[in-house]
Amino acid sequence: MTPECHKAAAADLLRAEKAGHQIDLLSKRHPDMDMDDAYAIQNAISQAKLAAGQKAVGWKIGLTSKAMQYALNIDIPDSGILFDDMVFAHGATVPKGRFIQPRIEAEIAFVMKTGIGGADVTREEVLAATDYVAPSIEILDTRILRVDPETGQTRSVLDTISDNAANAGVVLGPQQYAVEAFDLRWVGAITSRNGEVEETGLGAGVLNDPVESVVWLARRMAQYGQIIKPGQIILSGSFIRPVECPSGTEIHADFGAFGAVDIAFD
Repeated sequence: MTPECHKAAAADLLRAEKAGHQIDLLSKRHPDMDMDDAYAIQNAISQAKLAAGQKAVGWKIGLTSKAMQYALNIDIPDSGILFDDMVFAHGATVPKGRFIQPRIEAEIAFVMKTGIGGADVTREEVLAATDYVAPSIEILDTRILRVDPETGQTRSVLDTISDNAANAGVVLGPQQYAVEAFDLRWVGAITSRNGEVEETGLGAGVLNDPVESVVWLARRMAQYGQIIKPGQIILSGSFIRPVECPSGTEIHADFGAFGAVDIAFD
């Protein structure tokens, strides 16, 4: 793909987000696209949003569990960018029509006190750079069709990465802890939709340790000349399958001693 193709795909995705509709699969439109192309499209979206006055407030890491990697036939996570208009308060209600097909995931969020970056970032450096960790919910959405109606081709990881890793929102719980206050591998969540348990999971499902997920992100970003900045939120990856959130959904993610997070959808 050429830089012009990257910008055109990004423009299509931005229009889809604004209008609340989905476009066709980019992987079908550009069968030779690769992961560098996908991240270039994502970067073009980011540059357009920054130019429009939005602020980047963090990063999300996706596809960290073996189950999700097997489902998409890949062996590495992906990442996307969090913007200021994606942040929702604990207990808030998402307005009707804000998203196309919202889903949620339960995650452990890292909030950074110092910047960190480089191809050789270590676990110890991530721990030292973290201000606190908190329970969180990521809101997912897709501006790309999940399945092509003509061919039955499903959305690939390249489509997802291009679409800012399906990122749409973040909800931080009010609890804040030192990064070493809990063994994050054993921090889990019982996630309920309208009072019924839908999913459960443990932090160990995220690359065996959520800290290692942040290490992965910092190293991946180095390939593109990027760093994690002070104050940014890092969503370390979900340890549950996505939960669909049609209109009228109320979500409660119970992290036990680690806290809880709520979000509702009008």
